[in-house]
Amino acid sequence: MRHLLSTLHRHNIRRYLLQYANYKPQKLQPPPSPPLPPKPPKKPTTLSLHGESWEDPYVWMSQLHDKVAMRHMDVYMEQEEKYTEAVMSDTERLQSKLQSEMASRLATHLSTPPLRWGPWLYYRRVEEGKQYPVLCRRLASLHEEFISQKSPSAGFDFTSGKRIEQKLLDYNQEAERFGGYAYEELSEVSPDHRHLAYTMYDKDNDCFKLSVRNLDFGSLCSKPQAERVSNIAWAKDGQALLYVVTDDSKRPFRIYCSMLGSSGEDVLLLEEPRENIFLNIRHTKDFRFLTVTTFSTTSSKVFLINAADPLSGMKLVWECEKQAHCIIEHHQGYLYLFTDAAKQGRPVDHHYLLRSPVECSYSPRKWESVFVDNQELIIEDVDFCDLYLVLIVREGRKYRLCSVSLPMQNAKAAVHLKELNPQFLSLPDHVSQIMPGPNYDYYSSIMRFTVASPLMPDAIVDYDLSNGKWNIIQQQNLLHERTRVLYGSASSVNISKDFSSSNAKDDHSWNDLSEYYACEYYDVSSHDGLLVPLTIIYSRHRKKGSQSPGLLHGHGAYGEILDKRWRSELKSLLDRGWVIAYADVRGGGGGGRKWHDDGRRTEKLNSVRDYVSCAKFLIEEEIVQESKLAGWGYSAGGLLVASAINSCPDLFRAAVLKVPFLDPSSTLVHPILPLTPSDYEEFGYPGDVQDFQAIRQYSPYDNISKDALYPAILITSSFNTRFGVWEAAKWVARVREYSIYDPTRPVLLNLTTDIVEENRYLQCKESAMETAFLIKMMDS
Repeated sequence: MRHLLSTLHRHNIRRYLLQYANYKPQKLQPPPSPPLPPKPPKKPTTLSLHGESWEDPYVWMSQLHDKVAMRHMDVYMEQEEKYTEAVMSDTERLQSKLQSEMASRLATHLSTPPLRWGPWLYYRRVEEGKQYPVLCRRLASLHEEFISQKSPSAGFDFTSGKRIEQKLLDYNQEAERFGGYAYEELSEVSPDHRHLAYTMYDKDNDCFKLSVRNLDFGSLCSKPQAERVSNIAWAKDGQALLYVVTDDSKRPFRIYCSMLGSSGEDVLLLEEPRENIFLNIRHTKDFRFLTVTTFSTTSSKVFLINAADPLSGMKLVWECEKQAHCIIEHHQGYLYLFTDAAKQGRPVDHHYLLRSPVECSYSPRKWESVFVDNQELIIEDVDFCDLYLVLIVREGRKYRLCSVSLPMQNAKAAVHLKELNPQFLSLPDHVSQIMPGPNYDYYSSIMRFTVASPLMPDAIVDYDLSNGKWNIIQQQNLLHERTRVLYGSASSVNISKDFSSSNAKDDHSWNDLSEYYACEYYDVSSHDGLLVPLTIIYSRHRKKGSQSPGLLHGHGAYGEILDKRWRSELKSLLDRGWVIAYADVRGGGGGGRKWHDDGRRTEKLNSVRDYVSCAKFLIEEEIVQESKLAGWGYSAGGLLVASAINSCPDLFRAAVLKVPFLDPSSTLVHPILPLTPSDYEEFGYPGDVQDFQAIRQYSPYDNISKDALYPAILITSSFNTRFGVWEAAKWVARVREYSIYDPTRPVLLNLTTDIVEENRYLQCKESAMETAFLIKMMDS
């Protein structure tokens, strides 16, 4: 037996050796060549202004009325789409995984928390299988039976067998009216709760169309029905509606008054023929008055209208030089003005609150300061109800919320806020922003706010100002995969705190994530020695020390606060060891008017240099690995990041630019889409020689470094964005033309769908692609 096995073994070996002798190894196939980027046609065009001339071979991309040019553009966009797909093809599994991660973090509860106004609770909810929400209400007396997130049982009380919900507006039906797309700009319920005025985007005519719906019967009213409406306000206890319409350049220039139920024509209250003057209208919270604001770059005026008789005329109550933020409220015979206008001809750095009696015999009207200026306690925003004034204040980087009883004593002299015994409300650590809610119910002591933090999903909170107790009405709990909802939910939690409670930082009811993620603050010295705030967050358990990749966010425009709220899609990067950083550069908000002024127009390069300084700080301090820093910018933030890349292309390994503003020279000199005075105040007036020279100096499209190795860049844009896709396409084409070609550092242009903002799962898809791009570039 052993001999037989030995014979078989020798036979197998011999057969194997014969096969091996005849074996011809296959040639290793070379890896496929990387896809080549498309090259759009060049049509050189000479442009000139103020004695300066420059060439632009891609002007044709923005010639929207040239059918031949647009056909070329369509072909080019298809090529860009295929190129992006080819470059990202090896990340399909990663994108799918990321999309699943992000989708799993979406709040399952899509309804908005109920908002009480008078006898009603108003809310929006999404029905199963529907794309758009439904606006509903029910009597507040029935809120114990409120189960907002279940469908179809929502609005039905099985105990009584009665339907307790009233559907006011189904946006899925509105989508059928407007070509399958429902986007609402304005929505106002009348103070008598009988009508709803709202504007929907009419895609075919590129404007917002006004409709008024009778809430008792659910039918559309025959009037008013107007197009190009930018603003609405109720008057005469809901019997009259005032609305603002825009001209062909989308400038608000006319105000009409429509009497509901009448057969007469709508009355033109005001028309502003001057092309640089813009109009705005709003009602005071008690619906006693309406305010009309006219503003331009050289002046701001506020007029008062008696809401009980809107046709009785307008009375000038405030005016100032230059454009200023002016909001007027009324409380028990006094007008309160919240503004950042110059004082006695001198610019101020922050907002302040003024007061003047409604019945004032002085001409011009006299306004008195409510509070003594305090640079250590900055008032960021105010809100009123019948018995309380609420202030959002900032002490350094710390945001706080406090209330003061009304009416205030000693109405003729300014006082220190502390003299009024303000009640400061408990907040968690690391609050980055506090936003007032609608707070329609003027006579309620409960006011709603949204509290935001880099380490906590947004918390919608109701504060009872009469006793200091607070309820978290809605906040996603990422740790327990549920969302807190106050009314009637099986998973609801009603959490109350008062001022005698322990510090909020010791309380875990806020669903903050500080146990898992850390938030740190730095002051970074910029090119001129000024200190720029830098915020970083990272995973306590996944951070890789000096080997961490990093993503640096920036915006720095319009005086807006940089959005540092918790974003669940960034968790996918944090959990992979990334550091997320936020640079509060000049030009943005949070530092007062001077901080904004020092980063706009001729000073715009300050914001770029601030951003570069923060990027260098992250690397020099070994917070982020030198070869693994990425930039991220949205809209005007795209201009910031692109300009920073132009000045220091070797500083970044990758960048994501979302609907970026990249060609200010062309856009400001020859605007294709309508621009506002604030756009020119922000980026400069091309007619002004100094402004024009500054625009040419910071413009991303005009300052691309030649023969430099640029980082990998992903730009997302759309034909329906405020800054057109041609800006992104032009910049992409020129970067590829001027920079050193490296297939491991692709420059990609990705077109998003028009409705991505309306669909959370499409948002996940876009975010997954951006995240996969960043991971791929850092790993390559």
